[in-house]
Formats: sequence, C-alpha cells, structure tokens
Amino acid sequence: MQPKTAKIAIVANSTWNIYNFRLNVIKLLIQNNFEVVVIAPVDHYISYLNQFSEVRHVPLRSLSRKSTNPLKDLSLTRELYQIYCRERPDLVIHYTVKPNIYGGFAARQCGIKYLSTITGLGYTFLHDSLIRQLTQWLYRMAFRHSEKVIFENQDDRQLFIEEGIIRPEAGISLKGCGVDIQYFSPNGFVKPPDTLVFTFIGRLLYDKGIDEFVRAAALVKKDFPEAEFWVVGDIDEENPAAISHDQLLAWMQSGVIRYFGPTSDVRYYIKQSDCIVLPSYREAIPRVVQEGMAMRKPIITTDTPGCREAVEEGKNGFLVPIKDAEGLAAAMRRFRQLSPDQKHTMGRYGRQKAEREFDDRLISRQIVDIIEAVIA
Repeated sequence: MQPKTAKIAIVANSTWNIYNFRLNVIKLLIQNNFEVVVIAPVDHYISYLNQFSEVRHVPLRSLSRKSTNPLKDLSLTRELYQIYCRERPDLVIHYTVKPNIYGGFAARQCGIKYLSTITGLGYTFLHDSLIRQLTQWLYRMAFRHSEKVIFENQDDRQLFIEEGIIRPEAGISLKGCGVDIQYFSPNGFVKPPDTLVFTFIGRLLYDKGIDEFVRAAALVKKDFPEAEFWVVGDIDEENPAAISHDQLLAWMQSGVIRYFGPTSDVRYYIKQSDCIVLPSYREAIPRVVQEGMAMRKPIITTDTPGCREAVEEGKNGFLVPIKDAEGLAAAMRRFRQLSPDQKHTMGRYGRQKAEREFDDRLISRQIVDIIEAVIA
C-alpha cells in the first residue's frame, strides 16, 4: 500500500454540511492519497461513510449551533484542542462559523496549521447587533494565524478586508462549493407547457426570502391564478431566522403555495419547474441556484452577494432587490411574458455558465491545490 501524503482533518458544524457540500473535496483528497478525518456532530447523514470506507469520523459533542453560551463555546474549544492534539493532522480545514472561530483557537494552541472557510455570513452578519460585533472580533482573532481564508464568493472576501478582519493577501475567493453537473443534468427532459411553476427550494428561513416568495406569489396569483408556486424544504429549528410551524400551516391553508416538505433529491422538483426562485438576503453562492442552472432552469434571485455572482441579469435570469416582494412579483410577471424560446435560451446560458464556473470538479481541484501548497 502506498504511504499517505498527509493527514487532513475537515471540521464542520454538522454531518449534514459534510454530506451536502464537502464530499467532492473528500473524494479528491482520497484520490490524491491523503488520509482524511472528519470531525463533526453526528446526525443521520453519517451515511456518507458508506461511500468512503477510508474516512474516519470523529464525533463532536460540544458544538451547539443555536447556543450563544460562552461556557459551551469554551467546552467546544477544549474538545477540539483534545481531538487535534490526539489526531495530529498536518492541516485542519474549518467550515462554518463556530469551527472557524473555536477550531482556529484550538489548532493554534496545538501548533497545527489550519485553513478557514467562509461558506456564507449567516444570521449574525445579516442582523446588526452586539453579537455581530463580537463575531467579527472573534473572526479577527481566529484568522490571525490561519494559513489562508477561503471565501465562496468575491463580496465576502472584500467585506472582510474592508472590516479589517483579514489581510488582503490572506483571502482567496472561489465560486462556491461547486455542483455535480453530471448528476444535475437536463437529461433531455422537457417540461409540459400546461402550467407555469415557480419553485423555492431551501431551508424555510426568513433570511432565505421565503416570506417575500409567498407574498410575491399572492400578488402574481391575483392576475394569473393558473401559476403555481412550489416550496420544497424544511424548517431549520436551530436557526434564529426559521419560520414557525404555524406560519407554514397558514401559508399552506391560504392556497397560495404548494408545500412538498424536505427531499433528499431536488432534481424531480427542478425538472418540473419553469423557474427557480431564491430571494435570499445574502449567500455564499447558493447551491440550489447552481443546481437549477445545471439543469437549464432560468433563475430569479436577489441582487446581493453570492446570488449576483451566479445570475447575469437577462441572460440566465433576473435579479431583484432584497426584501422586496413587489419587485419579486414584477420579475415573475416579466418571466411569464417571455416566449418559450427566450426561456430556453436563458436555461441554456445558465447550463453553460455552470459548466464553466461551478463544476464541483473544478472547485475541489482548486481547494486541493491550496491544501497542497500550504502543506508544502
């Protein structure tokens, strides 16, 4: 057996995050003869190990996404410190807020190199508060010794530089985490023309623009009652921006939306849709937008960091202001007026853009190149 090149630890706030966003990097690391250890709280997405018998998963017990208790965060730092000192990886890659901050402190204490990855700024950056100021200060401290800070869009990198959180030379921006353009493929499917379907796919968070989607749907339905508005996703109860179950039931009972719940395979709903809609307040580069583009679907999203890096106005979709249900409804009406050929042209351009920029093989290769340069 060929000796391993180096040992890489990948840390995130959930196994769900690993399963949905990091498997392309894990696969390429294994192909390049790295030893891979994943450190994350265990959930039912631990089934990813069935695909990677070479990977060891170390359960993380002290990480609570919801908690702002400093004692719990101290416990997380201590637990990560113990794991890092025991495992002695050559490099740790941190994803999501708490691993970036407290994992950075722990790796520094152990004398282990680490990379930090900003996968979107999340709730704390979208809501101006003391918690945001504290988070920025903690990032500044944690990133001081990070080998590099990887961002999944250009705007987030620029913001961190302007706020003095990182040095310009420390930040690297990529095009999101990438999407499997072979798995998310049109496959010759042609949607029946008898309905017009706008679909929201994602966690049911106010910050994702779900409220604006429903209000815009109600406005459009007044003029075009035949239009359908689908919602696919689950309530993320650990997120402060989550909608309530009562709110979801009220929307369902209104008849404005059709709610399909969560799914492990969004392709069915993307195929049946005319347009994918994500009115998010801020993103890295949204995965569902990349998936929709890969399947030749036009996109309506917001003119905000991450989203505008994926959608070119008028070419593969439309951009609207954030928190603007009327502007979103106007874009939906505008989309309805397009001819079938215009819609198909938008979809084709989106697919070509996904192939050029968002292929997860390209993104994972860029990440592994960074890893190899840091280790070398």
